[in-house]
Amino acid sequence: MTTSLPHRRRLLCRSVSIASLVALSLMGCASVPGHGAKTQEALLQRATAYWQAMKDNDRVTAWGYEELSKKPDWTLQGYLKRGGLVYDEVKVLSAGAIEGDRAAVHVKMTYSVPAVRVKNITAERQDQWIWIDGQWYHADRPAVQ
Repeated sequence: MTTSLPHRRRLLCRSVSIASLVALSLMGCASVPGHGAKTQEALLQRATAYWQAMKDNDRVTAWGYEELSKKPDWTLQGYLKRGGLVYDEVKVLSAGAIEGDRAAVHVKMTYSVPAVRVKNITAERQDQWIWIDGQWYHADRPAVQ
């Protein structure tokens, strides 16, 4: 019995989606740098790993560092649909003071916005992070209202 090509594609997509979800769930079980330590060092480790994943355009890995990954209304697939920026260079410069469950990391970046053909924008920003369940997560930036 032969399987039709569209059916094979659906099976492949399901297999990839399931494999991604399994990998993400295992990431939570693995020993993660800075786990359980509410320190600037742990924050810098997480921020550096997050921004490296963003620079490498590895959004699946970046998802594990996002506050959105902890929100029930968000899915990996929804997160992957976001985007638009391509990070050419990113450097985490320093961590600011930890205030309760929030902290900021000073980041310098060069990025492009291919959709509007804008390249090589250099910026520095205070990147917000939040402490959830014994771990630092990249804070969600809600749209301006």
